[in-house]
Amino acid sequence: MRVRFEGDVFRWEARSDSDWYFVALPPELSGEIRETQTYRRGFGGVRVEATIGGITFRTSIFPQAGGVYVLPLKRAVRDAESIDPGSVVRVDLFVLDA
Repeated sequence: MRVRFEGDVFRWEARSDSDWYFVALPPELSGEIRETQTYRRGFGGVRVEATIGGITFRTSIFPQAGGVYVLPLKRAVRDAESIDPGSVVRVDLFVLDA
């Protein structure tokens, strides 16, 4: 499955010494992925390859409350593409776990 979507970057404060940054997939896309995936990894993760700007990387998306998946954004990706909390990013996503 290959898809493209846009989403707002948000920060989740896991602990006082570290922050995590994510972009949420649209609810309808999250539902489609949930319906088609038979294999999930730890924490319900689904392996994906994502491209934002000129950076392509592999990671997993994870389900959150409300049924949407979130895509984690590593510092290297955020720095390379000048992504800050509140930024809107366009993501090309390829679901690897089928």
